[in-house]
Amino acid sequence: MADRVGIGVVGCGSVSHQYMALARTLESEGLCATVAACDTDEGKRELARETWGLPVFTTDYRELVVRADVDLVLVLTPMREHARVARAALLAGRHALVEKPMASSLAEAAGLVELARTVPGLLICAPHTVVSPTFRAIAERLDAGDIGRVLTARARYGWAGPSWGKWFYQPGGGVLFDLGVYNLTTLTGWLGPARRVMAMTGVAIPERTVDGERIRVEAEDNAQVLLDLGDSVFASITTGFTMQSARGPAIELYGSRGVLQMLGDDWAPRGYEMWRGEQSGWETVAETDPGWPWTAGLRHALKCIRAGEPPRITPEHAYHVLEIMLRAQESGRDGRAHDLTSRFELPR
Repeated sequence: MADRVGIGVVGCGSVSHQYMALARTLESEGLCATVAACDTDEGKRELARETWGLPVFTTDYRELVVRADVDLVLVLTPMREHARVARAALLAGRHALVEKPMASSLAEAAGLVELARTVPGLLICAPHTVVSPTFRAIAERLDAGDIGRVLTARARYGWAGPSWGKWFYQPGGGVLFDLGVYNLTTLTGWLGPARRVMAMTGVAIPERTVDGERIRVEAEDNAQVLLDLGDSVFASITTGFTMQSARGPAIELYGSRGVLQMLGDDWAPRGYEMWRGEQSGWETVAETDPGWPWTAGLRHALKCIRAGEPPRITPEHAYHVLEIMLRAQESGRDGRAHDLTSRFELPR
């Protein structure tokens, strides 16, 4: 096992607070030490020093990734910067945990996947749903054939949308990259890569107030996605910054012998339910880790780094999800089904 892993944080926005909360827990367990922070906003220096207690702050990520005391770079910037910073970290010999999506274009993502195969550092891509205890429990049920062959699936994740961060609503942002990515990662994590995608996407609320300013929405805030997983197996995903509230299972898997339903959201699961034809009623399995955080990929990353193990969250899987989202955006514009060419292996 290695000594404490040195962490450098690039991007000190809203997401960073959640990661830092977990980092403090991991530090208390002797697993890591957060040593430096970076943000293009000089005003974040006080946050890094006064709130997080970090003496090192820079506005240039290139300075952070080459620091000798940084082993793992957390890439928590706006989406359009993810690939650039993650690439710099890997080229500097560091590990990189990059928030979703891994890149804004397939060319950038392909470059990251290839680079990750040749450098010593690990590339771990959010979202981290595939390492949750509930995801794993459902995967084991599927592998055991408890509901037979999955024939169709449905997933949903949405809310009213952020009132901060204009980039959520600008090109390179959008609801698929911010929200739909969770359901797509989870479904393909259980069922494997998709073959085709069709979608209806659009801007349902043309203007929003963000950071106190009225702005025009340019990236899609509403989407319905249909996946063809091969052999007449289909899945649908409903996502949008258009949903004031929701009740019911976040994800439903309909098999030839039964049904599995994830309760809660895949980024905040609350156990699952299963129905099988040979039993009466539903079997409810309570959440085994009610405090499981959506930032848990950080703990997973430290485990892999310290033990020299491959991560369950693979760059190839993240690339496939990005291809789905980009092709779904194209389908929303042209009304056509788009074939998907990428594949990945399901870790079990």
